[in-house]
Amino acid sequence: MTAVLLASGLALTAACGAGSGDRSATDRAEGGRSHDGVPAPVAPDGGRGAYGDRDDAAGDEASGEREAKPAPDYLSTFALDVDTASYHYTRRVLKEGGTPLGQQVRPEEFVNSFRQDYRRPDGDGFSVTVDGARPGGAAGGAAEGEITSSSDGGGKDGSAWSLVRVGLATAAAEDAGERPPAALTFVVDVSGSMAEPGRLDLVKTSLGTLTDQLRDDDSIAVVTFSGEAETRLPMTRLDGNRDRIHGIVDDLEPSDSTNVEAGVTTGYEVAVEGRRNGATNRVVLLSDALANTGATEADTILDRIDDARREHGITLFGVGVGSDYGDELMERLADRGDGHTTYVSTTEDAREVFVDQLPAHVELRARDAKAQVAFDPATVRQFRLIGYENRAVADDDFRDDRVDGGEVGPGHTVTALYAVRLRDGARGHVATATVRWLDPRTRTPHEASGSVETGAIDDALWSQAPPRLQVTAVAAYFAESLRGGGLPGDPGLAALERHARALAGSTEDDAVKDLADAIGQASRRTGD
Repeated sequence: MTAVLLASGLALTAACGAGSGDRSATDRAEGGRSHDGVPAPVAPDGGRGAYGDRDDAAGDEASGEREAKPAPDYLSTFALDVDTASYHYTRRVLKEGGTPLGQQVRPEEFVNSFRQDYRRPDGDGFSVTVDGARPGGAAGGAAEGEITSSSDGGGKDGSAWSLVRVGLATAAAEDAGERPPAALTFVVDVSGSMAEPGRLDLVKTSLGTLTDQLRDDDSIAVVTFSGEAETRLPMTRLDGNRDRIHGIVDDLEPSDSTNVEAGVTTGYEVAVEGRRNGATNRVVLLSDALANTGATEADTILDRIDDARREHGITLFGVGVGSDYGDELMERLADRGDGHTTYVSTTEDAREVFVDQLPAHVELRARDAKAQVAFDPATVRQFRLIGYENRAVADDDFRDDRVDGGEVGPGHTVTALYAVRLRDGARGHVATATVRWLDPRTRTPHEASGSVETGAIDDALWSQAPPRLQVTAVAAYFAESLRGGGLPGDPGLAALERHARALAGSTEDDAVKDLADAIGQASRRTGD
């Protein structure tokens, strides 16, 4: 791997899950690690301060006499996240010859962009699947990368490390006629920057397609914003009004500045006024999120609509567009607005979001969903959750249902990937993963769990692991490379591209082919 992408050292953070859910990624980045032990996001230049051993493994191994002291915390807790915007925006940047910024690369959004093979639950709630594989070692082959740090303890092939995958899945959506009606308030950015091809024109196409896709008993409202916000359509049933709605959408034209605050605030006011009992009430923000008028910080904007979020349960779905995109603002608005984000750059993307995945984006299977993974100190020496830095939750808040989690719809999967270093010769239980969520209607709490043993994470990643686990690993390694980090067994971008192309063939999945293309573009830019 080139120095540009892999300047970081390879030592990993141990036992890192507990973090305050209301602290920003910037806060946690100061000094590489916060006071509560949450790993800071990897610096764009691969700053070495981002990764360190909490169990003093290096010092113990240097003496050659003592087993490492256990880390003070063997729990990892985070809010679920089904966002995919980071991956799709990164793909566009690479395709257009650019270089993505490290802070825009969120590994969990790369991983969650791909179809998984998890068992689905029979009813509401989640299934929990835990498995893994070894990325290094003799079974994996020398091409899988070498770990050369003497303090790593895994040998030059990194064979002491495994990747552990925690997979959560909700049941697929019912037939379109079975879901609850939707009451959707579309907040559309019509500022001057939206005039660029692939912005407002794509939004209009998306809304037109959606108008034809929704049922007669669904309702939509349309709010636009530039310097100010304007309600173009109050909450209106689709039945008998499709032509009127198409006309409003067709008439949208770009104007001047970008006042996201005005748009979101007015959008929530319209959503509350038109709120329908028994329906899925959601605000859908379509924007390049380049705020330059009014409040431009996510927390300030969210303060304006806090009552609507908390009292009426109206969630926010952010759809990003544009080659120049305010990723950080949109992502934080969605995370703190009890919703999620995606990014579209083509009509095919828009159709996938607004037609193929419509139920997953407008319905809810779970509110305030959190996961907690308890590692067994008898077998596990170190671990690190890959990504989810800005979704960290304090361990003690896992069962505090007042603490925000993530909102998850039908047919979604959520994947968390861990780098785990076992103790020498350890056999037996490795970890138990538990997901907790609230019923979206009654707010009754529920939990489900799954566990994994050492025997289930022994297979060689690239030759023996299931194809979908390999895709997960490719996506995670790719993201970590782009943001300057390093994981045990990292094969480098050129080898990752080869793996991805082979997987695209074996899975017959066009999304995996697109991943291979993106890795190839990054590899050629760096000469790896």
